[in-house]
Amino acid sequence: MTRDLIGYGRHRPDPRWPDGARLAVNIAVNIEEGAEDSVGDGAARSEAPLTDAADAGADVPGRDLAAESMMAYGSRVGFWRVHRLLTERGLVATASACAVALERNPDVATAARAAGWDLLGHGYRFTKHYLLSPQQEHRQLELALASFEQTWGARPAGWYCRYGPSLHTREILVRAGGFSYDSDAYDDELPYWTRVGECPHLVIPHTFSNNDNKYAKGWWATSEDAFTYLRDAFDVLYAEGGAMLVVSVHPRLTGHPARAAGLARFLDHVRGHEDVWVCTRSAIADHWRRTHPHD
Repeated sequence: MTRDLIGYGRHRPDPRWPDGARLAVNIAVNIEEGAEDSVGDGAARSEAPLTDAADAGADVPGRDLAAESMMAYGSRVGFWRVHRLLTERGLVATASACAVALERNPDVATAARAAGWDLLGHGYRFTKHYLLSPQQEHRQLELALASFEQTWGARPAGWYCRYGPSLHTREILVRAGGFSYDSDAYDDELPYWTRVGECPHLVIPHTFSNNDNKYAKGWWATSEDAFTYLRDAFDVLYAEGGAMLVVSVHPRLTGHPARAAGLARFLDHVRGHEDVWVCTRSAIADHWRRTHPHD
């Protein structure tokens, strides 16, 4: 329950990425569409998080058809465009998926697996775990794992909550067993070990910085904004060497043509550099466990 404000400090370890890579790059594709709050699933009103709707539908009572369709764009169109940009370049990614989203569009799971992506559990639904009781959160985890077994064919190696975990999330994951890591942190550019009770536990931080949620918040207006931001992050870390760059994209945002252009330019920029390991998050976890085991 104590905060670690020091971390690795000035003496950061050499990650010793495979083949001497200067930088590890992990792209997380957030698959959430269909798992958000909706009237059909028992919610009081529709939700359209991280879309072009912003606050436009705040006064819609009950079911919001516009909100539903803006979310659906991500699963109907956006995912396939992002998937195509990655596969055409031979690049893998991490599917950060809500279980219900894959249930409602199983072809997404099939395509992601066929492309060599790994699975990061992102909740049963697109749920704010910090609002759940420990019992509710544990039940949501059970439902998600059973669902992933059906849609993905395996349980996820890692876990990442919407925005932030509850005070109990990490303990629930460790008690459930079978998780290699979680990504419920934003505090580093390298994996690190922590402890949950007496158990060592690996954390692979996620990002709200290199994240296309900036489109929905109005901080990025064009694909050039996204490309410049992501390119600069890559260039700084590549020059420094010995770090991990996580990039987070949402099909209902980056999947639109004008925004996909920025992702395409960024991917080409990455591919134009030698000694870069573009990898899944599970591969990072496996590497860290082998190369930097818990002491």
